[in-house]
Amino acid sequence: MAVHAGRDGLTEQGVHAVPIDLSTTAPLPSVHDGGQAYEHMATGGIHVEGQSTVYQRLWNPTVARFEQGVAVLEDAPEAVAFATGMAALSAVLLAIVAGGKKHVVAVRPLYGGTDHVLASGILGTEVTFAAADGVRAALRPDTGLVIVETPANPSLELVDIARLVAAADGVPVLVDNTFASPVLQQPLRHGAAMVLHSATKFLGGHGDAMGGVIAAAPDWTTRLRQIRAVTGGILTPWPAYLLHRGLATLPVRVRAQQDSAHKVAAALAEHQLVTAVRYPGLPECDPLGLVGSQMSGPGSLMAFEVSTAEHAERIPSAVRMITHAVSLGGIDTLIQHPAGLTHRPVSVDAKPHARLLRLSVGLEGSADIVADLMQAIESTR
Repeated sequence: MAVHAGRDGLTEQGVHAVPIDLSTTAPLPSVHDGGQAYEHMATGGIHVEGQSTVYQRLWNPTVARFEQGVAVLEDAPEAVAFATGMAALSAVLLAIVAGGKKHVVAVRPLYGGTDHVLASGILGTEVTFAAADGVRAALRPDTGLVIVETPANPSLELVDIARLVAAADGVPVLVDNTFASPVLQQPLRHGAAMVLHSATKFLGGHGDAMGGVIAAAPDWTTRLRQIRAVTGGILTPWPAYLLHRGLATLPVRVRAQQDSAHKVAAALAEHQLVTAVRYPGLPECDPLGLVGSQMSGPGSLMAFEVSTAEHAERIPSAVRMITHAVSLGGIDTLIQHPAGLTHRPVSVDAKPHARLLRLSVGLEGSADIVADLMQAIESTR
């Protein structure tokens, strides 16, 4: 499915690679027909074969192919792609506000950008942050959404999606599936209403294209397409092509990175200067037994702690092969200090500990990754 999804009709077009349609505007057969097509897509409808595509802000065939690929992998009816993951999340928040419900229950920890946009209320929402077991108590009559990220960023905590959906008591649940990818976890199968990806990460996989995507049923995707058309947050063709190309190798990359991550986590756990390792592949990090049931594997993200914040801040600058950078899910190994970077805007009570570092394991040999980590940890002690 990863190789073939979204590639329908290529033989009929006489091509083998997915075409890139860069047109910003399209010819209109008549004012009447063009107007009908415009209205249909501007109000959330899917492009109808034979109609004009009118304008790239409304619909683009290259973007639509990527959306189809993600929908297939997430076992979802449809998907809607955006310029970034935060644009995708923003569209969901605007959709619930437009629907008359402004309250969101958010399960911490979350990606720092998600936490920040919710805490700021900049999009008209109000938020109650809660632990997974506190979601039911946090619900209000105007609660329009429950948001959870599992595995969580940056602590890699796992949440039982089906149990959370039951606690949400009919309120739609959005699961950020960026860390797991659809190769390892498909939240809609466990009752979630929507799945969010920062496609910039594993879906693209090469650190050269930004995008976001929501996979869901048509009652949500129609609303999201309308918001996308009005606000202009659509993914553009060139990154859509790159992200779609990334889907073809997604299963191979995810499994290879996961294999290395097991070895890296084991080496870190044995190091005398490492005080804790948080990786879902370690039994103590999966108390609910979700790896093997909800998830088919633990993935390639992990976090580890050292004894002092000062030591943690020195380690990323001491790596030689690993890259000190934000983001994750790419072909190369990345290390970053969440409290000082991605989670810097998060409130003090929810900020990751300054002793914690997050590692996204890439496709380098596991022995090379371990060797670089060890020298960085030891040379900065």
